[in-house]
Formats: sequence, C-alpha cells, structure tokens
Amino acid sequence: MRQKTATVQTQPHSEGAPVVSAVEDSSVFTNLATTLTEVRKLKGVTGYILRSSSAAIIDVTQKEFTIEYAVLSSQINDSTLALAKQFNLTNIESALVEGKDLKVLCMSIGDNRLSIFMEKDCDHIWIAKRILL
Repeated sequence: MRQKTATVQTQPHSEGAPVVSAVEDSSVFTNLATTLTEVRKLKGVTGYILRSSSAAIIDVTQKEFTIEYAVLSSQINDSTLALAKQFNLTNIESALVEGKDLKVLCMSIGDNRLSIFMEKDCDHIWIAKRILL
C-alpha cells in the first residue's frame, strides 16, 4: 500500500495574495492546483479554494475575506449534498451561486472540492470547461 505524504506550506502569492496550503502527493490534486493557478490570473477571478480529504489550498486576493470565503464554500458544499439527498441524486458535480457583486462556482472532481470566487460578470462557463479539460 502506498503511503500519502503531505507538507504544509504558507507563502505569499506572486501578487501579494495569501496562500495557505497543505499539499498532498496526488496527481489529480496537483493538476487541479496547476489549473486553478492559471484560472486565478484571469480578470475578474478573486480567488479559489481547493480541498481534498487531507489537503487544501486557499488563494484569495483580500486576506480579510479568507474565513468568509471558506465558510461560504463549505456551506455551499453542504447545501448541495443536502439537495442531492433530498432529491435522490447520486451526486451534484457543480453549483453556481450568484450574489449582488460576487458569484461562486463550486465543483466536485473525485474526492476534491473546489470553489472559485469571481466578479459577477466573469465567464464561469469557460472556467468550468477549462477545469474539466
């Protein structure tokens, strides 16, 4: 049986955004992290959270909203699980929540959960397609 390894890293993003991560030895997680780093550079994307059962990466522009973004992401994930159970769905792969100024695209890919925070006029469909490629 192969043992998973994890390391904890805290480092500033190249644009000064805080990044807190515990990175695991998983090719799917690593590929998603690489894709999200590219997506994060797009105009209108304000941050993302990628998490698995044993690791997480948080990259948000305004560090004062890190906790709020994490709570929102978790609540959206919990709500989609409740909806799936209520309507006898096996799984909800993605959910989009739109607010007055912000929208959040939440996706489940394998054991990984990701949330991308963006301005309301950002093209979430293109972003979802980019992640699924």
